[in-house]
Amino acid sequence: MIKENDQLPTGALTSKGDLGIQHYDPREIFAKGRHIIFAVPGAFTPTCSEKHLPGYVELADAFKNKGVQSINCISVNDAFVMKAWGDALGIGDKVRLLSDGNGAYSEALGLANDTGAFGGIRSKRYAMVVEDGIVEHLFVEDEKQFEVSKAEYVLDKLTA
Repeated sequence: MIKENDQLPTGALTSKGDLGIQHYDPREIFAKGRHIIFAVPGAFTPTCSEKHLPGYVELADAFKNKGVQSINCISVNDAFVMKAWGDALGIGDKVRLLSDGNGAYSEALGLANDTGAFGGIRSKRYAMVVEDGIVEHLFVEDEKQFEVSKAEYVLDKLTA
């Protein structure tokens, strides 16, 4: 599993934008500056839709005031589902929704979770602060928990 002070691995994430499907390598897009990455087990699921993503949207300005350049949500869903989820919640451009379509990036991080017949490979719920491509803080939730990856907790751990 990735840990604090590790460099982010390369990988393939996508998003659906106005110009179609956009492809990202996390090592490249998070190479400069300070970024928040958090992951949810699935778009449109109760905790993810009612608490996890909305918390980061609500605190986006507070994160910017702490020097965060971008807030990014990863889920093992396709880019079309992630776009529909963002549209349904009206998040605008406060959080970039990134698709880890087959869970390969979650596996590369060591943060995949096999839910079996329920949903297959998903991401564990986590949050990390990345500074210049290096994991500064990593907060991984225990099974069925939602404490250390929530926006308020992560914001509290940041220094300006």
